[in-house]
Amino acid sequence: MTQESVLEQLWATIKSRQVNPPEGSYTAYLFQQGENEILKKVGEEAVEVILAAKGEGDERVIYESADLVYHLMVLIAERDLQWEQVEAELARRF
Repeated sequence: MTQESVLEQLWATIKSRQVNPPEGSYTAYLFQQGENEILKKVGEEAVEVILAAKGEGDERVIYESADLVYHLMVLIAERDLQWEQVEAELARRF
């Protein structure tokens, strides 16, 4: 039996919350708000990664990068795309 990666687990959780939104879920809230709100969050998180890299230290860069990846995954789900498509594109590049 193979162990799912953290990204696979996160993707499964995001998709689950898209289909069956539990009350109080931030992910469900983002889907409810729609693509414009999700795009806003992706932009905010990208800026926060940049700011962290410019003077807030490596731990902050890691923290903000995780936020950015999460919000990107929510955007991909919102657009009815699959995380595997992103992985395939990355694989194609090397």
